[in-house]
Amino acid sequence: MTQKHLSRRTLLRGFGTAIALPVLDAMSPAFAAASKLAGTNSPTRMMFCYVPNGIIMEDWTPKTSGRSFEMLPIMKPVEAMRQKLTVLTGLTHNTGRALGDGPGDHARAASTFLTGMHPKKTAAADISLGMSVDQVAVQALGRNTRISSLELTLEPGRQAGNCDSGYSCAYSNNISWRSPATPNPPETNPRVIFERMFGDVDPTETAAARAKRERYEKSVLDFAAEDTKRLQAGLGPTDRRKLDEYLTSIRDIELRIAAAEKSAASSVNLSVLAPGFEKPQGIPVNYAEHARLMFDLMALAARADMTRIMTLMMAREGSNRAYREIGVPDGHHGLTHHQNNAEWVAKIKLINAYHVEQFAYFLKKLDSIPEGDGTLLDHSMIVYGSGLADGNRHTHHDLPVLLAGRANGKVASGRHLVYGKETPMTNLFLTMLDVMGVRTGELGDSSGELNHLTV
Repeated sequence: MTQKHLSRRTLLRGFGTAIALPVLDAMSPAFAAASKLAGTNSPTRMMFCYVPNGIIMEDWTPKTSGRSFEMLPIMKPVEAMRQKLTVLTGLTHNTGRALGDGPGDHARAASTFLTGMHPKKTAAADISLGMSVDQVAVQALGRNTRISSLELTLEPGRQAGNCDSGYSCAYSNNISWRSPATPNPPETNPRVIFERMFGDVDPTETAAARAKRERYEKSVLDFAAEDTKRLQAGLGPTDRRKLDEYLTSIRDIELRIAAAEKSAASSVNLSVLAPGFEKPQGIPVNYAEHARLMFDLMALAARADMTRIMTLMMAREGSNRAYREIGVPDGHHGLTHHQNNAEWVAKIKLINAYHVEQFAYFLKKLDSIPEGDGTLLDHSMIVYGSGLADGNRHTHHDLPVLLAGRANGKVASGRHLVYGKETPMTNLFLTMLDVMGVRTGELGDSSGELNHLTV
């Protein structure tokens, strides 16, 4: 801990706690050697953000391509980040279509989003799909970080039973798949994610630490206080400031989780707040608060290089959640069957923009954190999109897709790229895997990498 050069894997340890560190100047000599091999000074992160039920495309798709495109109303919340965004039009998930299986577009939209594979139509245990792009990356890169990947969601969902016209709920509620029959169920509770990030690697000690913290209302930082002091004594002023900011952000998230748990434990009439919607204890009732807490956890995981691969579902596919906080008391899914009812369409646009607003918060957070020769956003690739375009007609072509970040200078951002009809969306994922240094000949229904995306 007191050597001049710190290992990139240095942890602050205490009873039941292991806190990874952000990139510090003191790590540069050791980190530079690994970076030189990779041709970059920072690791590249790959993240995916899924929104359900499609988007009103007339207020999403820019009218012109290239760099001078105008952002339409739904995309306006990310306007300030446009130079670090790439809008992709023309991408298709043909495997999301019926292909002889009849109804079930919502289940197919979510399940094909990162796999590009057509799901077997079953509501029983014999589900079958394919490995998702994030888990392909995990197979190659997961051993390089403490946590191989994180899967999160803002709305809980069942993993069994029939959720969409004979399709298993596993298809609607998961976008990450380890194997054709094994989804990675996403976690909705920020407390569970926090404990996974900062609990000790020994499961027994983690349980003991959690009990002790709850009993004495201590922070994970308290358990690593002695280790922290020893580390700070050997750091320069810039690193001490970085470390202080990082630890402060951890404590801020702890306090927000505790506040959310107290709020959730109080008497809240969910039948009035959100009919048919159930929230387990510890999850903020307010959607934006929940989203931003989850995004902050993702930023923290990226900052400490705990993992480089993450997925987040803004809600489960087919979600009928109401968004009363923005004046939409109706269920989201029900509204998408608008049949061109102008009032319903207007409400869906509000929901679409509200989701993008939360994503904008995440991008600004990442872009505010310096790392190496740029920011965390500069060193990331983050896909934001849906497995449906028009939620009313259940279309799977010309999907709404944003790619945020520059992937350590490998993505030429700030443009609207328009691809030919029926270009597989999995071609985007092949390109992203290549940027990550993961070579694979195919993924789902891919036909090759995307042109013009990388430099």
